[in-house]
Amino acid sequence: MTASLPFINNYSQPFLLFDDLPDSYTMHPFAPFALTDALIKEAGRKQQPILHFWQTPPLVVLGMMDTKLPYFKEALPFLEQQGYAYMVRNSGGLAVVGDEGVLNFSVFFPEEEDRLPIDDAYTRMHAIVQAAFLDYTPPILAYEVENSYCPGDFDLSIAGRKIAGISQRRIKGGIAVMIYLSVNGNQRSRAELVRDFYAAGLKNAGSRWSFPSIDPECMTTLEDAFKIPLTISDVKKRLLAVFRQQGIAVTSGSVSSSISRDYKEGMEKMTKRNQRLLP
Repeated sequence: MTASLPFINNYSQPFLLFDDLPDSYTMHPFAPFALTDALIKEAGRKQQPILHFWQTPPLVVLGMMDTKLPYFKEALPFLEQQGYAYMVRNSGGLAVVGDEGVLNFSVFFPEEEDRLPIDDAYTRMHAIVQAAFLDYTPPILAYEVENSYCPGDFDLSIAGRKIAGISQRRIKGGIAVMIYLSVNGNQRSRAELVRDFYAAGLKNAGSRWSFPSIDPECMTTLEDAFKIPLTISDVKKRLLAVFRQQGIAVTSGSVSSSISRDYKEGMEKMTKRNQRLLP
């Protein structure tokens, strides 16, 4: 069974795939976010659609909203005690967890003649992930799972339990739509980590900012939801197959001089952001 995804055929060029990059683009926690900005610019500059797979070591990726916790800085050592590094990203709103069982996947679109509406960009990512698992039930649906971490209108869920969250970032000329997919591992532990971090950061104090009341039971992994063994490699292959089933070539991308330059600039911005926001 193959889904029809006409938006993939909007582009005359093959999609460039960035995966298995050198350590300098993967080892530092800021690296994927700096590279994201560089790839958005490249997509716009060259009218080039791009795909990017990436993972992190145990890492809590904080959003700007998290820095508004009344006891934010006092709560950060809790994450370290649980074996997690942390950082503040430049997209999205609230904390998510990365580790060896979580796959991050980004699709970069050059700006089209008519500006792509925000919800349509999210819908594209939902369609890609849904198509990758058409042969399994229940289907992957998109709606907000309120008591998950980093809830949003385009949370992806299976049988009511969240397996992924989507964000996007726009820089003149290009758009990145990014998803984290909880593939395998202990999703309950991930949810409990963020729940307890918020408890430490709030200390029952009032806040004019809203933080989710996290119920670990409302989140799961693709492996547990479909009751099949799934590796990160399995999911990558399924996602790439979606593009090839549409008759679109996917070729390996290389880091050009323009990407390298923009990446360096992005790393400097991420470093300054985190130096300003974190103790």
